[in-house]
Amino acid sequence: MAVHEVFAYLCVDGADAAIRFYREAFGATEKFRLVAPGGRVGHAELDFDGATLMLADEFPEIGVRGPGNLGGSPVTIHLHVDDCDAVVERAAEAGATVETPPTDQFYGERSAVLKDPFGHRWNVGHEIEEVSPREMQRRFDEMVKGG
Repeated sequence: MAVHEVFAYLCVDGADAAIRFYREAFGATEKFRLVAPGGRVGHAELDFDGATLMLADEFPEIGVRGPGNLGGSPVTIHLHVDDCDAVVERAAEAGATVETPPTDQFYGERSAVLKDPFGHRWNVGHEIEEVSPREMQRRFDEMVKGG
């Protein structure tokens, strides 16, 4: 089996507004969208500087629902950026909720957790140091032990 790409595909209540939010908050550009009769977005693709995010409106009649109608989402999307603080500020101004402010992390990133207005969680971060998996595990163990 050969996997060529993996895409996040989000379902939102209000795809048109979500596309505007992702453009404003993260600088995404819309590649294209397919609109169903009645105006719902059946499929859209956004470009995040070379990475593709797909999204669509809710279609509950075929079981496609967003996090707001499911009690939240178990998925967090990681957005690796040049400047976490600047992106978090921009996203908050666009309407995101900052759940965890930018903080230096044990795994070598400065990162923050946001919730977008459509219920999706985003971990936004940038590298502050290169950390080997072995050192990361040591730091993780220390953190879990409360040390």
